[in-house]
Amino acid sequence: MTPPIFVCDSSPIIAFEHLDASDLLRQLTNAVYVPPAVRREVFGHRSMPSWIKERSVSHPVSLRALQPRLGLGESEAIALALEMLPCCLIVDDMAARRAAQSMKIPVVGTVGLLILARQRNLLAAIKPSLDMLMKSDFRISIDLYRLALQASGEWAETHI
Repeated sequence: MTPPIFVCDSSPIIAFEHLDASDLLRQLTNAVYVPPAVRREVFGHRSMPSWIKERSVSHPVSLRALQPRLGLGESEAIALALEMLPCCLIVDDMAARRAAQSMKIPVVGTVGLLILARQRNLLAAIKPSLDMLMKSDFRISIDLYRLALQASGEWAETHI
């Protein structure tokens, strides 16, 4: 079985860097593809880790349809994911998630990846990561926070 292909927007990479957990993202995905706008936004002039690959969008026409509603990085990431199907798009922005899902692109976000890491025992707990992200202005609704803790078996531990 071949491992799934992942295309990523900026915010999940930034979030994992903020958590000092870029290696965790690598373990969960093996390889990640990013479009040029995401590479520029996240890495600027820094070099990217070897497991993150830059790939340009072949059909820029699809970008024009997305850009009025989304940023350039999100638009390019969705367009690239569409070209690379079957794949999974890693994106946090709700409008971008809805746009991708409307095109039948499977999506997962930072919180979903943290849950997966907890389920695979790559993290002892996700609550510290969620709390750190929230303190850094990463938007997590209270419902998503609760759902993530429940999915990882931590909700009961913190609310007994």
